[in-house]
Amino acid sequence: MDAPKKNESKGGFFAAMTSGISMFGSALHRSVNGLLGYEGLEVINPDGGKEDAEEEAQRGRWKQEDRDGYWKMMQKYIGADVTSMVTLPVIIFEPMTMLQKMAELMEYSYLLDLADECEDPYMRMVYASSWAISVYYAYQRTWKPFNPILGETYELTNHGGVTFIAEQVSHHPPMSAGHAENDHFTYDVTSKLKTKFLGNSVDVYPVGRTRVTLKRDNVVIDLVPPPTKVNNLIFGRTWVDSPGEMIMTNLTTGDKVVLYFQPCGWFGAGRYEVDGYVYNAAEEPKILMTGKWNESLSYQPCDLEGEPLPRTELKEVWHVAAVPENDKFQYTYFAHKLNSFDTAPKKLLPSDSRLRPDRYALEKGDLSKSGSEKSSLEEKQRAEKRQREAKGEKFIPRWFDLTEEVVPTPWGELEVYSYNGKYAEHRAAADSSASESNVNVESVEFNPWQYGNSSAE
Repeated sequence: MDAPKKNESKGGFFAAMTSGISMFGSALHRSVNGLLGYEGLEVINPDGGKEDAEEEAQRGRWKQEDRDGYWKMMQKYIGADVTSMVTLPVIIFEPMTMLQKMAELMEYSYLLDLADECEDPYMRMVYASSWAISVYYAYQRTWKPFNPILGETYELTNHGGVTFIAEQVSHHPPMSAGHAENDHFTYDVTSKLKTKFLGNSVDVYPVGRTRVTLKRDNVVIDLVPPPTKVNNLIFGRTWVDSPGEMIMTNLTTGDKVVLYFQPCGWFGAGRYEVDGYVYNAAEEPKILMTGKWNESLSYQPCDLEGEPLPRTELKEVWHVAAVPENDKFQYTYFAHKLNSFDTAPKKLLPSDSRLRPDRYALEKGDLSKSGSEKSSLEEKQRAEKRQREAKGEKFIPRWFDLTEEVVPTPWGELEVYSYNGKYAEHRAAADSSASESNVNVESVEFNPWQYGNSSAE
């Protein structure tokens, strides 16, 4: 595997690589306009060139009549943020919510354990940034997760000593907050996705804040991920690319990792590749990192020019775990665990994503029931909003508090939610009394509502 190029300036090799390259795609790709009579259509075959676009357009999961009808319906949204404004068919969904998707960052949480235990400040950043990269194998799935209902939650236990709680804290705009913790770290995130629909693709901007605190030395790490482009939504085989920079900063010491995700070029050239450096607070490169976000990452000490130090070798720090073969939704073993009640605590909150009837029906393969249940939940959500507005009341999240902090991100300002600690108290009380209850958790009715049909404890 080739090491990154020389660090020509404080911007490293990234400045040279990104000049002339747009954030969302390489000039190597060409749009195919007017293809099959559809104005403004773009079809990109990641394994080929522009001459393959017409053939590629005929592929994908859609039947032709469904594809044609959906294209006509969606054209009016071109250029718009479609995060929550469009009712989408369940054929494009996976049996998971965005809250569960947030929990997928915990699969390789052992890397944060290693970062906490590490004495070397630069290797600490190697472990932490590898953890941030590790989730991208799961993020390449081309199915859409369900948007959470306001007040919906997701709990995860029985994984590496980690306790995870996420809650949908806002419906417009859609926002989620999450908190995870074990003996080595705490993880806190406020997430607000912003999108731009481009016809046959959508740009996804991660307007969020992710903070990790390593407990041993109370080191605080901030993460800014790259944006993502989902290609061939309707015509062709859907695929995901995330060209751009991931920046991880140690706010305590000033050390930083900058990793560049290569854009996919002709015949898949550069796809999945990640290269970058760990810099000290003086912005001098200390360790180079290279690999593929769908396979593995390696590291090697380097000099001030970014060249590998003599008598050192490239060492692997992370490798993707084995995955099920021919899985319908491209799930990892960990993704299946996220839907399982085996990873759920006793006395699971009735607002938990596992209990959603539309998600559960899709998991069982019943698309018709999933679609009707999804419509029913959306109508209940609208009814609760009307009832709340009639009372002149506002929704108040249960496990997270809205702070006064508004932080800038590369894609807009973000209101920050903070974990309020109440979940730990709730979980301790629930666990202590769990032996008194023989309720089958799978029989619990999904209930995120705080107005009207109020949530049970």
